[in-house]
Amino acid sequence: MFEYDDEHAVKFIQNHLPMELKKRFADDDLYYILDTICDFYDNLDWLSNDDEAKEEQELTKYIIKQTKSDGIGVFTEDEIRLVLAAESAYTDTLDIPD
Repeated sequence: MFEYDDEHAVKFIQNHLPMELKKRFADDDLYYILDTICDFYDNLDWLSNDDEAKEEQELTKYIIKQTKSDGIGVFTEDEIRLVLAAESAYTDTLDIPD
């Protein structure tokens, strides 16, 4: 069983982003986004939600809002969705029970 590792997650995400986005997202940006994902789930209790599409939409909006307000960057919904898809693919490589 493998544990979630932020450093490995960031490397994995960078390797799975399209070339044009690799330039848009520095490693520090991705670490920030990973922390923001955790904050979203910790603060908003989405782990019990069954509507995955709404959850992803709300998470995407939350990340965009936080990155903009904290001066990390201004990202589009499509860019954030690609990061989330890569992070999800990383999580799928781990043997983490549901």
